[in-house]
Amino acid sequence: MQIETNGIIEGIFREEVKNRFRCVVSVDGTDKLCYISSSCRLSNFIELKNRTVLLQPNTSAVSKTKYSVFAIKGERDYILLNLATANAVIEDQLYRRYFSFLGKRKRRQREVTVEGYKTDIYINDTDTIIEVKTILSENTEAIFPTVYSERALKQLSIINELLSKGKKICYLFVSMNPHTKKIRLNAETQFYNEFSKCVAKGLMYKGCAIKLEDDTIKVSSAIEIIK
Repeated sequence: MQIETNGIIEGIFREEVKNRFRCVVSVDGTDKLCYISSSCRLSNFIELKNRTVLLQPNTSAVSKTKYSVFAIKGERDYILLNLATANAVIEDQLYRRYFSFLGKRKRRQREVTVEGYKTDIYINDTDTIIEVKTILSENTEAIFPTVYSERALKQLSIINELLSKGKKICYLFVSMNPHTKKIRLNAETQFYNEFSKCVAKGLMYKGCAIKLEDDTIKVSSAIEIIK
């Protein structure tokens, strides 16, 4: 997936604010209110304060902020913070051999509703639903989930019903950090219990990492999922 690099600048992350999708970033010594593409606090998953981030200019005429936070500088590479990017990257790169287990996948769409369920990606060729779950961690082995999510549990409940009807579904864990090598599912959570029920009914699951390289975001490696 190509990204528009014109106007991308660096800033220093100051803090997340109470308003959803908002944060403060210092740009050339001046604090600016910026957009951040997450409805939850990213500081629950990764240390942000006083770290270098990449900012993209907001081009929409209705945008209330000048910049959007795009990525944070890690030890070796940038870690993507725009979680919504993952769906577009995966849909764009489904042609790759890594996804061959899904079968034919030339015709695909994002955000298609199937029997009342809004999919992240839908493969028309094989009537396959892909649910993308982003992982934000600086560790080589990440834990998921680390926070309670009512939305994720509701999704698994519907997925369970769809599997009972014979639907083909893949749960794809996507690390925004290219240096994460393993994702360990937290067995002490309700998510784990509901996820296991779905796996028993035929739910496929895989893991991969995505990486920002020059002006391209791509799937960079497979990730082991430890259940």
